[in-house]
Amino acid sequence: MIEIDAHVDLSHPPDRVWLALTDRELIGRWFAEADMVEGVPDRLLLHTAGLSGFDANVEVEVTERRVPELLELSCDEAGRLTELTCVVTATRQGCRLTVREVPTHGSWSAEQHEPREQQLRQALTVRLPAILDWLAFQQVDLRRGEAGMTTELPMIGAFGPARARRRLRAVVAALVGVVLVVGLVAWMTLPDGPKQTAATVSSSPTTPESSAPAAAPSAPPKATPSARPSRTAASPTASPSRTPTAKPSGRPTAAPPSPPPLVARYDTDSSRLFGYTGEVVVNNPGRAPADQWFVVVTLAEGSSVDDVDGADWRQDGRAITFTGPAVPAGGSRTIRFDVRDGRPKAREPVGCTVDGNPCAGLT
Repeated sequence: MIEIDAHVDLSHPPDRVWLALTDRELIGRWFAEADMVEGVPDRLLLHTAGLSGFDANVEVEVTERRVPELLELSCDEAGRLTELTCVVTATRQGCRLTVREVPTHGSWSAEQHEPREQQLRQALTVRLPAILDWLAFQQVDLRRGEAGMTTELPMIGAFGPARARRRLRAVVAALVGVVLVVGLVAWMTLPDGPKQTAATVSSSPTTPESSAPAAAPSAPPKATPSARPSRTAASPTASPSRTPTAKPSGRPTAAPPSPPPLVARYDTDSSRLFGYTGEVVVNNPGRAPADQWFVVVTLAEGSSVDDVDGADWRQDGRAITFTGPAVPAGGSRTIRFDVRDGRPKAREPVGCTVDGNPCAGLT
């Protein structure tokens, strides 16, 4: 029996994916145009006759549903009967959609099976994520006092409302004033310390010189020979005590061999319209845990990170720096991240390094 089985990881909640699977207009946007069958509420006619791998239109009827986890359909394609099961499983990044179609009466030919499965995979991995992204923007309401949905994006800085710009300028002016006051106080107080110290130091040697100007010529000859023998006499006693203690402690110690560097590999886990999911696996070939490490992924122009799993991260321009728990000896850490791209065809990162060394997997 020939089956079709496909799955895709989506960075959207199960409720949104369920809406895309059950709404007639949304189905027409990512798979095929759908019409209601008159008199039967849970039956649709999908216009699949022109799609690759389909001989005719498909009439589908819902046989079981558990919102938003399970949807089972009975399909009739010109007498060929199949059962289509859609399972939505929640994940940390969103959800996983698994689609399985099994013939119950009749079957596909070998020539028909491959293009049909390819058509379904393309719809799940390219068009469905694009529709979900579009639907997510439709569901964002940034105007708190107004009803309805909007596709307006958040605007910051000079593009915001006039009230927000005035408030931002007031906050910036207050911060600048605080910085100026702190800087002025620091400038006024810091030079005083050295001046007072210099005054106290300079006053101490001038006092004996001013009090005994006549004794100055006779004092240096007496002070010089008495001071020099005392220092030379003290130095031989001090040097033997220091030499034996310092040398033995330094000779036996040797620098430990440096551990082998971490290695990493980048892979694109799944691509979709306006984005993709990237994965970096960091391996530690050494015999000790690697406590401190960092991975830097440089994205293509116009790309940005949407969600990260497996590491802490920060973004500086196009460079994304990942850090996390220690990599155990002989073990690995996996970092997965979703990337949004403004172009229909997503572009892979242009660079990847682990502790400054290039990752494998990027061409």
